[in-house]
Amino acid sequence: MKLRTFSKLLFFAFAIMCIAPSCVKEGPAGPAGADGTNGVDGAAGSLSCLACHAGTNMDSKKSEFYMSEHSLGAVAVESEGGNPSCDRCHSSEGFIEYATLGAAGTINKPSAWECATCHGIHSTFQSTDYALRLGGPVKSNIDATYMFDFKNGSNLCVNCHQARTAEPNIAKPGTTYAVSVRIGPHHGPQGNLVAGVGFAEIPGAVAYPAKGTSKHYSSSCTGCHMATFDKTKSQGGHSLIPSLAKCNSCHGATDTNYDHNGKQTTIAARLVVLRDLLLAKGIITKTTVDGVDTYAPKTATVPMVQAQAAYNYFGLMDDRSEGVHNPPYITALLENTIAALNK
Repeated sequence: MKLRTFSKLLFFAFAIMCIAPSCVKEGPAGPAGADGTNGVDGAAGSLSCLACHAGTNMDSKKSEFYMSEHSLGAVAVESEGGNPSCDRCHSSEGFIEYATLGAAGTINKPSAWECATCHGIHSTFQSTDYALRLGGPVKSNIDATYMFDFKNGSNLCVNCHQARTAEPNIAKPGTTYAVSVRIGPHHGPQGNLVAGVGFAEIPGAVAYPAKGTSKHYSSSCTGCHMATFDKTKSQGGHSLIPSLAKCNSCHGATDTNYDHNGKQTTIAARLVVLRDLLLAKGIITKTTVDGVDTYAPKTATVPMVQAQAAYNYFGLMDDRSEGVHNPPYITALLENTIAALNK
């Protein structure tokens, strides 16, 4: 009895399953609806990571940088990397703090410069992720009215490569000046010389060119120091060694060194003349160790023009370009300074 009842129920359920679909039918299609509003386009796709990490690109940049004296940052770090008034240029951490906060505090564990010192890396993962940390015009450390503006990435360089101490007659005007062991604009005055500003412009027969008129100012730091890398000569790129190929291209020359038209030879010789005059007048001293001569300022109160001459000498020596950065301005400085000391 129970089996027969279950069979009937099973048959009834099967019948409903077969009949039910035929009771549901679709009507004719309605008219097409209006198009919806177009969505906002997403950000353009980019393989920003590959800008640095594609193939051997990152390794190449690092290899070039290993040739740069900036990669020897340990020397700068050891001297002033933990000094709060110096660490913005003497340590990677100090420069990053300065770039992001506008000032650098005491760095407890300073280290040498690296990729992330100059480049903001892995913050947005967009195509500008590796942009320079600083790129705008830079106010002069010694003249609040003057702004360096190379119109390109060279502005980052001049944050550190400029004078930190004004020339004596600006720092403390008068007829005499107390020379200290730190006389000079500091060790990175290249920006001032390229722009033609800030050194002791002693009046003389040779006219000083107008500020910012040097051809090297318009071609900029990066134009020469970071031109296309030449792996045969190990110049340009992130080595920061000036590209002789770029020099020759601009000058229409075939020079085998940086002594274009003998400018370096001439200026180097005039620097020796200025040095010997300073020695003869007792303004600087000479020390010889293992056959190597070094020169240092002598602490004393001297006539203002002598202090200015010492400032110019040590600043030009710290520049290390032997006049290349701005031949007209450097020539005027040397000739007028030498003439003033000879009076």
